[in-house]
Amino acid sequence: MNHSSDEAPPEHSKSFWTIPNTLCLIRLCGSPILLLIASRQQSQIFLWLFLFLLMTDWIDGKLAILLNQRSVYGARLDSFADASLYGCTLLGVGWLRWDFFEQQAGWLFVMLGSYVLTSTAGLIKFGRIPSYHTRAAKICWLLAGLATVGLLLNWSPWFFRITILGVTYTNLETVAMTVVLPEWTSDVLNLREAMKIKRGQEADESRNEEER
Repeated sequence: MNHSSDEAPPEHSKSFWTIPNTLCLIRLCGSPILLLIASRQQSQIFLWLFLFLLMTDWIDGKLAILLNQRSVYGARLDSFADASLYGCTLLGVGWLRWDFFEQQAGWLFVMLGSYVLTSTAGLIKFGRIPSYHTRAAKICWLLAGLATVGLLLNWSPWFFRITILGVTYTNLETVAMTVVLPEWTSDVLNLREAMKIKRGQEADESRNEEER
C-alpha cells in the first residue's frame, strides 16, 4: 500500500500533483471502469485492467519513498483509491461469477462486516476512516490479486476463502489499532507499533506534567 513507513509520514511533498498521487488518481478513476467491463461480460479485459490497477497500488508507495513524496493527504488518497479498486473488483467479479458468490455468501458477509466495523470505529473515534497501511494489508494486497485471478480462471475456491480470512484479520487488527492510538495517524505497520506510539505519547505527557 502507498506511502508506508515505520512512522507517520511527514509532509515531505507540498504539491498534490506528485507521481504517487497521480497513480492513486488513476486507480481511483479507473476502478469504476471495471464495472462497465464486467457488465459486458468481458472477463479477460477485466482481468488485465485489474492487474494494471493493482500494480499502481504496488508502485505508488515505492515511488513515494524513493522520490521523497510522502504526505498525509497522499496516504488518505491512497486509502480511497484502494477502497475504490477493491470495492469495484468485488462487484465486478460478482457480476462475472454470481453463481460462485452465491455459494460463498457467508464468507462475504464476514469480510464486509469487518470492513463496516473498521470504518465505524475510525469514524467514531477520529471522525475519519483509518489509513494505516499495515504489514498485514500488504499481504492481503497479494492475496486479493491471486484470489481475483483464481476466480476468473476457475481455480480452487480456497484462494478466495484464504483471502477473506486475511482481510478479516487485517480489519480486526485495524480496529484494535484505532482503539489503542490516541489520535489519528497514518502509516502504522501493526498493532505493536500503535502501542509503541501510545506509550511514547503517554511518556511525553508524563514528562510535561513533571516539568509543570
